[in-house]
Parts: sequence; structure tokens; C-alpha cells
Amino acid sequence: MELNADFSQRVVVHSDQLEWSASPMPGVDRRMLDRIGGEVARATTIVRYAPNSKFSAHTHSGGEEFIVLDGVFQDEHGDFPEGTYVRNPPTTSHTPGSEPGCTIFVKLWQFDMEDRNQFRKNMADELASPVDGVATAQLHSDDRETVSYSHIDAGAALNMSDTGGIEMLVIAGSLTEGGETLAKGAWLRLPEGQPLSAVAGADGAKVWVKTGHLPYAKPPAA
Repeated sequence: MELNADFSQRVVVHSDQLEWSASPMPGVDRRMLDRIGGEVARATTIVRYAPNSKFSAHTHSGGEEFIVLDGVFQDEHGDFPEGTYVRNPPTTSHTPGSEPGCTIFVKLWQFDMEDRNQFRKNMADELASPVDGVATAQLHSDDRETVSYSHIDAGAALNMSDTGGIEMLVIAGSLTEGGETLAKGAWLRLPEGQPLSAVAGADGAKVWVKTGHLPYAKPPAA
């Protein structure tokens, strides 16, 4: 399966407008944003766990990173409340689920295969003091990518010209980019060489951003 697999093109998906699709596990549904591969795929997805649902135990051969958008995600390593950012690198394993239910934004098979840096962070706790109306937390950085989280005041601008592509998820509020309004749940991917220039709406915005990673995009290893 290929979905939004041309990384040379600007892509916007208003995920809150998509229908939920069932996953192989009962009670776990998803909204696919981009995908290369079958059930094992390089994928970016919104996943919803119904209360008391779970996946079977599995190992992340290609790594997994996710944000908890609402509710509480759970596995044998603990509880992960709304606002948590998690990186589970290649070779890590768990049995994910949620007793109260939750929604997460998750990326699979997008790690350096030698990465072993496993961690979790409360994104808001990492925010630096605002500059020109934008407070930013650097969540992760390596030779391949930089991951950040920002609170943007109403009317403030978020500008980036990082090499290697830019990807953004609107977690709350709204922004205008390229003449288009990106509300909560909107996912934007800009190709390498295209800068980001966005202005927050009347309620401000909270966004997750990844840059530098698109040149490394490829299907999962066999």
C-alpha cells in the first residue's frame, strides 16, 4: 500500500474529517496519514484505543515514536497521559493498550536502525521561554532529524526553513499556512526545500514538528 508516498509534494490531511478504519485488533481503529508497505509499514497514523482495548505483545523492529493526544496510553512500562512524547527505538517491545481509552499520533519504521535511545517526555514541561510569541521544546535531535513541540500565541508566526523536509501536526488551536486553515488534527508535510510559514489563529496553536527526516524515508526492511 502507498498513501501520500511522494515526498516531493506538499501534503495536508485534515485527520479529524477522516473516517476511522478498523485495525487487525478489536477496539483499535486508525486514520492513516502516510504509508509505504502492508500491515508492516513505514507509516504515520492516528490510532484510537477504545476503553479496555489492547494490542498483542510485539517488538518494534523499525522503531516507534508517538504522542498521546488524549486519554492515557498504557503498557508494562507505565501510564502515558495526554501530552506525553515517547520514543521506542528498534528492538524494544511492549504490550500496548488503554483501560480508559486514548488516541495517539504514531510513526513506525522511521528510525535509524542503530538508534537505542528510548525515553518519554511530558512535552509541556520541556517548553522554553517564548520568543516573539512562540515557546518551543526540543524533544529529540540527532544527525537525521529534529523533533519539537511549540505553543504559538494568537497571531504569532512560526517560520522554519530547515533542510530535509518539514512535518507538522496541529494538536490544538489553528494556523494558516499556504492560504489554508489547519485546525486541530491537521497534518502537514512539506518537501525538502520548501519553508514553513504559518500564523496562529485567534486561539493560538499547539504543534508537534519534525524536520530533516524525509531524505531517509523508505519502506521497512524485509
